[in-house]
Amino acid sequence: MSTKYKFGDNDKLYFITYAIVYWIDLFIRKEYKDIIIESWKYCQAQKGLEIYGWVIMPSHIHMIIASNKNKLTDIVRDMKSYTSTQLKTAIKDNPYESRKEWMIWMMKRAGMKNTNNHQWQLWQQHNHPLEILDNEMFYQKLYYIHQNPVKEGFVEHAEDYYYSSARDFHNRKGLVDLCYIQ
Repeated sequence: MSTKYKFGDNDKLYFITYAIVYWIDLFIRKEYKDIIIESWKYCQAQKGLEIYGWVIMPSHIHMIIASNKNKLTDIVRDMKSYTSTQLKTAIKDNPYESRKEWMIWMMKRAGMKNTNNHQWQLWQQHNHPLEILDNEMFYQKLYYIHQNPVKEGFVEHAEDYYYSSARDFHNRKGLVDLCYIQ
């Protein structure tokens, strides 16, 4: 069995990416991004999730994480399961979601293709966790995370993107409490 993309030791930091099925640009609405943020805060308080860097892009999320309590595999699994349920409800209940039928159709289509699901599938199955081996790799991944919104043309400066930890690294309070490496 491959260990290339698996969480190992909780004492290590991991760079992960998780994406919406078919790379649907779901996170263009504040209320959907806020569901993610609230889930992270809960996981920090209750499950020992440590967040070192993050960004929410329209179709995917990048994070650098660790845990001081529960297994990262379990935290990420529970977080994706919870947010999937919450986001599905938010999509269905949002009277302003003009792409509602299309998104539901795409997520049902993804669910039918996956033997682990019987209905919808919101998240792609994999996270591709990569262990952060040293400070150089940490800062390379953090830079990559923070430059995503700049590269996509959403902002000129990384710290101006509201749904990113770049703000915290430029003396601006971000949305999530961060851990820092020594």
